[in-house]
Amino acid sequence: MRFLILLSGLLTFLSAQAEEIDQAAALATLQRADSLLIDVRSSEEFSAGALPGAIRIGHDEIAAQIASIAPDKDSPLVLYCRSGRRSGLAKQSLENLGYRQVINAGAYDDLLPLLEAKE
Repeated sequence: MRFLILLSGLLTFLSAQAEEIDQAAALATLQRADSLLIDVRSSEEFSAGALPGAIRIGHDEIAAQIASIAPDKDSPLVLYCRSGRRSGLAKQSLENLGYRQVINAGAYDDLLPLLEAKE
């Protein structure tokens, strides 16, 4: 019985931490002139390669820095990282601050070929 309670608690915690990745919505949003593409990876990862037009703000710094690039909480924001986990955490932080149009686009390696195909 303890195992079931622990398992239930773990599943609840994981589902609360997981943010849905929506690449289709991200690609559509990036077609808008007012959208911002934000890379929430480390500076080392960003230096090794980033999506065209991306602004780097680490996932752990986004709450403190977002107002300087997106003061309007209705700004469409598209976030990505290496796997989608950090962009999911950043999305939660931004939504907690009141941002209403935040999309977790997932992984850099998954987005790069999709963006190149659109060119």
